[in-house]
Amino acid sequence: MYCNFIKLILTGIMSAVLAGCSTNGGENDGDGFSTTIDSTFVNPVWDGADPWMVKKDSFYYYCFTENNAIKVSKSRIMTERNNIKTVWEAPETGWNKNHIWAPELHYVDGRWYIYYAAGREGPPFIHQRSGVLKSAGEDALGEYEETGMLYTSDHPENKTSIWAIDVTVLQHHGELYAIWSGWKDNAETDQTPQHLYIAPMKDPHTLAGPRVKISSPEKDWETGGPLDLNEGPQVLKTDTGVFIIYSCRESWLKEYRLGQLRLKSYDADPLKPENWIKSGPVFQGTEKVYGTGHASFVKSPDGTEDWIIYHSKKSTEPGWNRDIRMQQFHWNNDGSPDFGEPIPVGVPLKRPSGEVDIEKKLLQ
Repeated sequence: MYCNFIKLILTGIMSAVLAGCSTNGGENDGDGFSTTIDSTFVNPVWDGADPWMVKKDSFYYYCFTENNAIKVSKSRIMTERNNIKTVWEAPETGWNKNHIWAPELHYVDGRWYIYYAAGREGPPFIHQRSGVLKSAGEDALGEYEETGMLYTSDHPENKTSIWAIDVTVLQHHGELYAIWSGWKDNAETDQTPQHLYIAPMKDPHTLAGPRVKISSPEKDWETGGPLDLNEGPQVLKTDTGVFIIYSCRESWLKEYRLGQLRLKSYDADPLKPENWIKSGPVFQGTEKVYGTGHASFVKSPDGTEDWIIYHSKKSTEPGWNRDIRMQQFHWNNDGSPDFGEPIPVGVPLKRPSGEVDIEKKLLQ
């Protein structure tokens, strides 16, 4: 009886240590993993929209919003969100008290910065502006301070700002640039066309010059619905190419898709609109997958594969009921990304290269 009692205790301890981490889209507060290691996963991995994942020092950080708060997870596994922490909550008053949208986490010059959109009220969503949070140290899950609003306008020196969302940053040739989706002028209706803008940065939370428009919804594959949009710009860089992968068409419709801007040459000035070459659509829905958009990109754990993380609509009905999916992508002969077609829900996919090995080591 005594031996059986000891066995029960040991079994309970091992269960507690190894419990809680699935092999498909799991969420955990620690780094424990299931004793059963699958070599495949299926989409979707999580609920939500506007996915932002970044890899640094063998860890994957995933930044997202929940109830007007910004949260960050840290995991060695792409397909799981672990150690989820709330790093910032919207204030009760001010320009950024509501409608926290599409946060992105970037590491620049030894600090983490979170770029996000917010508004004081709505609908209509005519008050959206973009702000920046700066980490107190090098811990992405640590404390952050508000640095204030980005003055996204033709005259940032006057501390004026025009409607702006989806800020991302480009680090290129030692310079830093902000890229975002915005309106030409502030308006009284949110049924206003959105364009893509770029501006140089003095530091990670201050623009150093006027905005420059680099894309408008004008191609036939960008237009055709009730509202023409260019939004969700994301930077994708290689050793030879600089790309902006962005979303177009209406975010609430099944026609939502991705377009591409490519810098004419690696040394071309990104502040000159003529240096950006547009093509698309480069990723769009099918009869089984709807409204693919707002992507981010990471390498697999062993660095041998490229992956796209994106959101997709759950049905063909208009609305923002979306989930998060991921799949591997490849490269064309001309050095541009080849995203292929979105893979339907429930289809087994091989896990990112190196992920299974990491789990095995953690279980040893």
